[in-house]
Amino acid sequence: MNKLYPLSKYFLTARYQAIFTLIFTLLISLNLTAFAQNTRTFSGTVLTQQFELVPNVSVEIETFDGKISAVTDKAGAFSLKVPAEALSVKFSGNNIEPFTRIFSATDKIENLQIKVAFVVPPISESVVIEDDALTPDIERRNESVYNNTLFGRDDQLIQTLNAGINAGQHEGGGKSLEIRRFGFNTDHGGVNGGVKILVDNVQQNQGTQGHGQGYLGALKSLSPELVENVSIINGPFSAAYGDFSGLGVVQIRQRESLPNRFTARIQGGSFNTIRGFFAYSPKIEKIDAFIAYEPSYTDGPFESRLRYRRDNVTGNATYKFSDKQSFGVKLNFGRNSFFSSGQIPLDLVEKGELDRFGYIDPENGGAVSAGTIGTYYRKELASGATFKADAFLSRSLFDLFSNFTFFAADPLYGDEIQQHDSRLQEGANLQYLQPYKFLGGQSLLTAGGNAHFNQINVGLYPSTDRNPNRKFLPENIDNPGVLYTKADANVNNYAAYAQNSSSFFNGHLRIDLGLRYDYFTFDVEGFELGGVSETGGLCNSDFVNPVAENNPCALILNGKEGAGRFQPKAAVALSPFETFPMSFYVNYGRGISSQDARGVVRNPDAPKISATDFYQAGTSYNSRRFSAVFSSFLIDRSNEQVYIPDDGSIEFAGRTRSYGVELRNSIRFNRYLSFNGGLTQVIKAFYPGEFTETDNSRRRVIIDSAPKTVANGSVVLSEMRGFNSSLNWRHISNYRLDGENERIKASGHDVVDFSLSKRLKKWVELNFSIDNLFNKRYYETQNYFESRVSPNADIAERIHATPGYPFTVNVGLTFRLGSKE
Repeated sequence: MNKLYPLSKYFLTARYQAIFTLIFTLLISLNLTAFAQNTRTFSGTVLTQQFELVPNVSVEIETFDGKISAVTDKAGAFSLKVPAEALSVKFSGNNIEPFTRIFSATDKIENLQIKVAFVVPPISESVVIEDDALTPDIERRNESVYNNTLFGRDDQLIQTLNAGINAGQHEGGGKSLEIRRFGFNTDHGGVNGGVKILVDNVQQNQGTQGHGQGYLGALKSLSPELVENVSIINGPFSAAYGDFSGLGVVQIRQRESLPNRFTARIQGGSFNTIRGFFAYSPKIEKIDAFIAYEPSYTDGPFESRLRYRRDNVTGNATYKFSDKQSFGVKLNFGRNSFFSSGQIPLDLVEKGELDRFGYIDPENGGAVSAGTIGTYYRKELASGATFKADAFLSRSLFDLFSNFTFFAADPLYGDEIQQHDSRLQEGANLQYLQPYKFLGGQSLLTAGGNAHFNQINVGLYPSTDRNPNRKFLPENIDNPGVLYTKADANVNNYAAYAQNSSSFFNGHLRIDLGLRYDYFTFDVEGFELGGVSETGGLCNSDFVNPVAENNPCALILNGKEGAGRFQPKAAVALSPFETFPMSFYVNYGRGISSQDARGVVRNPDAPKISATDFYQAGTSYNSRRFSAVFSSFLIDRSNEQVYIPDDGSIEFAGRTRSYGVELRNSIRFNRYLSFNGGLTQVIKAFYPGEFTETDNSRRRVIIDSAPKTVANGSVVLSEMRGFNSSLNWRHISNYRLDGENERIKASGHDVVDFSLSKRLKKWVELNFSIDNLFNKRYYETQNYFESRVSPNADIAERIHATPGYPFTVNVGLTFRLGSKE
């Protein structure tokens, strides 16, 4: 009996354990049922009064039992279980005016729309609004566009902007893009209104540049993987931006750190393309930092190999004294070199005498090196105000060899030229943002100033086989078509601005008023050496030294000039409905474009600054699934600017006007699949008051060299079982290349690109892209001018073009190691 006792005790204990487990399970079940009956779901979407979705908003709920908190997701949504009782809910976030709402136990608390007000608007601070929300005046792109796409060519980054911007390559990759928008051709970004592009608040447009006013070649040193977000202002509506802002502003912000300690991307593809990206971002308390290196090489599809090599180094270190105060240092160094086929005559291509990827002069190309270091300081004051200051120092060396007209001016040696630009830049920006209450609504006063200094050695040198001595060969000393120019220029820009934004009627009405003033100084010492003396006689070898005193063959360009211009801004946004997500907008802004300093000194009585008056009216609809914008625009320019390729100068033409409409939309089908698209339609772009007279008609002179229709569309797959993919279409219409002859036109095109990435492991992903998926035969840039294709050929007016890339494949692997989370 005693031996059996332990065993019976075990069975008795096991029986009690089973009974206890059963009772415990029943109690838990009853408690869960009671809890379910005494809880409900608190859910909704946080958005602005203009129905823009706002992520990363803190939702903090006070209950009798304590606090419950959540943060809105990428789509501005939140959902959490709360007790079935009265709730006190506080909404707060970065630069958001905090507020608290009380909900009774009987109030509806599911699928709410929570409206928030920004103390500082997103365009003034790094506040993210979900990209699907659309407004007529501002567009945004987030980092996912750049993280999940393989870029085989650096110019493809600009093509991601869309926003009615059409970009075309002149030289196959190495040269700055030609930018066209709203019916105007800005050349390389700085004429005819200009499109201002900044990277971390450093202006990329270079004035009085060797190849063109407002040249954007500095963008070659930007690595796509480092882009955090992009803001596109669709006109000169912000007082913070002046020169080259007439047709809009693009502000590109780079990361301050990376989410992983080590990031590497290795890719290769068609036409001997190879590219890498390597970055180290340490995890250090109170410090955000990284250093990155990007090498790349490609030959392109050209018969004369492109031989395009780039090397970029980028770094950042930001020290956070606190959540409200930080100081940072950013650096960027880049170099590139290339050969190119230039723009080739299309009549020879059509006759079969020249391949689409052929060449006439194999020495086209160039080399560029540049470096920028900048410092940034930001402090939020106890009053709610924010003070920001930044400064930069930049040094660049640019040499471009081009032959636009082949043998037209110099049948013996050819028309090759070297355009040289050696530049030192310094700049500083100050900004003070003061939020305040006015008539019960939220207001913000923004005031600031800019200074930008340029010391430039710029020249145009006739060359042969990349040797800049062609002007001084005996046959060319008295040839007026062979022009040699050189100048030292100091161009300074000083500016001050203020802009006030006030909201009324609980945010349903917003009124913005702003004013900016820019003043420029132009100081030039230089000359132009042609082939005819001041008395009209021909030059000879006695006068080949342009710096010699009393040289009758040199036009001396010495002088100092200054000019200033006010730029008013005004905007009204009305959201009359509380729940129906529609808003109405009216925007006005004046932008400016400065003249090349050499042109200012050459013609001191001519306008030194052109103005662009931009009027926009539109409406937007923003819901969680669907967003759309329709707007109309009218653009009045005081003076058109025309680039003369032979001598590198800029000439002012008459007044111009453009008007048209824009349509943009975004559709989110589900959490994975979305579509977005845009259309810019210029109805008319012309010179008011100028007409072409014929025997039977009187027609307006049309603005040429820019398409009237620009459209884009993208189908995007996001984070579906590790897959990210996009199918992107872009379109431009054909367009006139001569303002008076409608039969001379550039061909339009439709091009489709495809990209795909698949996360194989948490730390590695496969990347794949196809550019020009359907192998469309098209030309990126087309111009109409005279050329002679060989020494014995006749001079002819013809269309010259740069071919677009054919079907192009890139494959890569991306490694992300050492997560910081």
